[in-house]
Parts: sequence; structure tokens; C-alpha cells
Amino acid sequence: MNRIITYALGLDFGTLSVRAVLVSLQDGQIVASETCAYAHGILDPTGFDYGKIDGSCALQEPDDYLKAMQETVTRAIESSGLAPEQISCIGVDFTSCTMLPIDKNGIPLCRQEQWKNHKNAYAKLWKHHGAQRFADRINAVLEEKDLQYSPVFGGRISCELMIPKIMETLAEDPELYMAADAFVEAGDWVTQTLTHTTNRSISMAGYKAWYDNDNGYPENDLLASFDPALENVVTDKLAGSICPVGTSAGTLTAEWADILGLCPGLPVAPAIIDSHAGVPGCGVSRPDQAMLVLGTSSVLISLGFEKYSEKGIYGNVRDAIVPGFYALESGLACVGDLFEWFLTHMVPYQYYEESKEQGISLHQLLSRKASELPVREDDLLVLEWWNGNKTPYVDGNLKGMIYGLTLATRPEEIYRALIQATTFGTRQILDLYEKQGIQIHEILCSGGIANKNPLVMQIYADILGKNLKVTSSTQTAALGSAIYASLCL
Repeated sequence: MNRIITYALGLDFGTLSVRAVLVSLQDGQIVASETCAYAHGILDPTGFDYGKIDGSCALQEPDDYLKAMQETVTRAIESSGLAPEQISCIGVDFTSCTMLPIDKNGIPLCRQEQWKNHKNAYAKLWKHHGAQRFADRINAVLEEKDLQYSPVFGGRISCELMIPKIMETLAEDPELYMAADAFVEAGDWVTQTLTHTTNRSISMAGYKAWYDNDNGYPENDLLASFDPALENVVTDKLAGSICPVGTSAGTLTAEWADILGLCPGLPVAPAIIDSHAGVPGCGVSRPDQAMLVLGTSSVLISLGFEKYSEKGIYGNVRDAIVPGFYALESGLACVGDLFEWFLTHMVPYQYYEESKEQGISLHQLLSRKASELPVREDDLLVLEWWNGNKTPYVDGNLKGMIYGLTLATRPEEIYRALIQATTFGTRQILDLYEKQGIQIHEILCSGGIANKNPLVMQIYADILGKNLKVTSSTQTAALGSAIYASLCL
């Protein structure tokens, strides 16, 4: 009698789209892969009546996540030819901290007529920086209490985290804050929706909301020192059991099984941060390895045996990525976004024409031209802080800079300098990891840039001084989510 091969469904919710993969539990091969963009992308914040509106906003419509998920899963099952009975588990990864307020039934407040024109009723994407002033307030309190170098906080905290974003909602829209039954990570909201539970992931609670394996969330008195209204924020707005890696967040409801074309009762793994899912997706399993994701932003993760948190590097959560290890995480807030900004706003028209004539992309043209440039001592100097700085200054308000421009400067020189700047930013993080005692010999790279731009990878290899390997799969996060799903069986 032949054994029936079963498959794991991995869902990777990125900044602008969701990807679904079906992975064989026999040999790890991806048999189907589908992608669907979010219908509204990043919302134009000027359309809202309530809340401070400026360039720091990055908001999304949460229903886009569910609609895109339904589309990708349906197409993946169809293209694979699998029967629903062959799919045995579901894993989810998501950008983080992408936060939204929900009511007692798990419905986002932006669906309700009363709140649909309120900025704070929508999902605040990971790169929403509207909470910087509240991060500054928290940092001032931590410094006053001599807690800034606690492993929980690590020197300075970022405006991208959960509590600063909650504080932004509280200050700008207190009635909406009171109306919210809970503030959840979008990844947790997806798994809660699929399972009809209130369970949360240790990945997101630990890395984005200061949850500690041994002590839980910060004490009420400390939270109240950030704002008196936050004294009971954990019990009032962050309720839900914390699920570690390797456990199930719940099982698929009959309603969502029908919507997705799956069987009810499938185990659903706790959501994990998208970049973290790439760790098993890339094959990182040893402390001498690191994972580097190069996309719109970048993430560098390495494994360790001790807590460490300082200068924008966070590694205070055990068992959140690979069981038995702490994982150090940091990265750059702007990489692919930086290169795309340059192509969109700074490259002259004749370069576009030249790329069309040669039948190559503008990135390929600039990469070829940049690779032919000699290296000189008077090259341009760039600070890559177009979207703030994570390490070592942890400040979303910091601005980027290009120094050394002349009338003779060509686009390819700036392009190469931007690449070099992101590489040196990554080198600084790597040096801090190794200062902690982690000796990294090999870096496994994934993301759109790693798979498409050899010049970038060569510059990274030269400046980092490590063996770099590009993963064969272009869907490492989704593959990692499938791997986490298999742990629930």
C-alpha cells in the first residue's frame, strides 16, 4: 500500500503582497507557488480626517490581507493538482510590527462606519514611523530609570515597535483607543481569524512588544511611566496566550476551510516575523551561520546561546526562531527602497532609453556601468538613512546624505555608492554580533536583490569579508512558514 504524501501550506505576507507555497513533507520540494498583490497597497494617508498625517505614515487595509490570501491559496491548490486532503498544516509569516486595532469579535475597527475615516483604525505597516515622538518619550524614561541597557530594551527602542504605535493611537484618537478590544500584530490577526482564537506568537510578542520567556511583558508600573493610561495595557489590550515555535496556535475553522478550499481542523502554526521565517527557509541551523535578507529593507539574523540587546540589535527571546537558541536580529530600514528611490527620482531619461535599446532593466544597466568604475580614494560617501537608522542609533527621524558630489558625478557612481553604504551599514551590525562572541563564517542570502543583482552580492562579499551563498529558493520566507507548520503535526 502506497503512503499518501502530504503537504504544508506556507503563507508569506510581505510589504505589498502575499505568497503561498505548497511544500512536500516528504522531500521539501515546493510544488506550487502563487503571489497576489494587496489591492490597495499602501494607503494615501491624506484621505483620513483624524490623526496626524505626514510622510511618516504607512497604512494598509487589513481586508486586503484576507482577500489576497484567499486568491493565492485557491490558485496554489489549483495549479498543484492536489486534493484538499493532501494538505495537512498551515504556517504564516508576516511583516512586523504591523499593528491593527480590533473589536471583541476580532473585526478591524476600520470596517466600522464610525472609524473608517480615522487613520489609527487601519493597519500600521512595519515601516510606519508616525510614533517616533513616543519612542523618544520611552527612551527618555528608560534612561532616567537606568533601564535603557536592559536586555529587554537594548539601549534605544524603535518607533516601529508595538507600544509606541499604541501610544500614537492613544494620543491622537483616545476614543478609538478605548473602542479597541485589542491591538494585534497583523500576523497574529490572520492566525486568530483562521482559528477563531486569541492566541499570539512569541516571535512577534518577544521581538516587537518586549515579551520575555521568563517574566512576560514589562511590569505595569513601568508601562504607566510611559503614559499613565498604559498601566493595564497588557491585560486590557494585549490579552491572549503566547505560543512558542513548534506548537499550534489553533486549528482551521470550518468557515475558513470552506473559503480556502481546505479541510477543517488543520493545525495552524503561530505567526512568525517574515524575515525570521527565512532562517529555516535558508537552511540556517548553526551559530557560525547567519541569514541576510536583501529586499525593500534588510535583516541580518544570527544564532546564539545568550541574551543580547544593544544599539538596535535585539536578541532577548529564546526559542522564537530556532528551538534552543536566542537569535540576534537587526538590519537596515532602507535598501531596495533606497535603490528604487534613486531610479525613480534621480536617473536621467537617456539612461532609461539606453536600457530599453539594450533590452535590459535600468538596474542591470547601472550595475554594468558601476562594475566598470575604478575604485578611488575620493569616491562618494553616503549615509543610507533614507528611512531612519536602526543600528546603532535607533532613530526613525535621521536623514540620509550623499557627500562628495561634483558636476562630473555620474548616476552609476551614485548607484555604486548607495550599494556600498548599505553594505557598510550591514558590516557595522556584523561587527557588533562578533563583538558579542558569535563567530560567523557563512552568510546565506535571500530576497529579491540577492537573487537578481550580482553586483550587489559581490560588493557585500568584498566588504563583509564572509562567504556568501544565495539560496536556490526565491520563496525562503514562505518555505520557512511551511517548515514551522510541519512542527505542529
